Amino acid sequence: QVVLVESGGGLVQAGGSLRLSCTISERTFTNYALGWWRQAPGKDRELVAAINRSGKTTHYTNSVKGRFTISRDNNNNTVYLQMDSLKPEDTAVYYCAAQYSRYEYIYADRADYNYWGQGTQVTVSS
Repeated sequence: QVVLVESGGGLVQAGGSLRLSCTISERTFTNYALGWWRQAPGKDRELVAAINRSGKTTHYTNSVKGRFTISRDNNNNTVYLQMDSLKPEDTAVYYCAAQYSRYEYIYADRADYNYWGQGTQVTVSS
């Protein structure tokens, strides 16, 4: 069973930074494409950023481009989301997700991901 555990959420003022971490209990970590998703109250869950198995290819939703950075440490089974210049509209529960992949793909559809963390709350005050 693949278990994902997020950490790093919290309350921050607009313009501030947070770094989310997600550790995955899977010894073949490098076989998994990864993503960070978020869900605000009353809204659908949306993809924030995704990264392929090697970490060489990334994808961001337009609203976070230039502010957020996804990265992975394949030696420590961890994926990160560095969030800078935070805005109140970034307030949401953030989830990491993993998908086993034979290829160096980016996955942008929620249905593509088989494994999810429990979520961590990020609140940005104005």
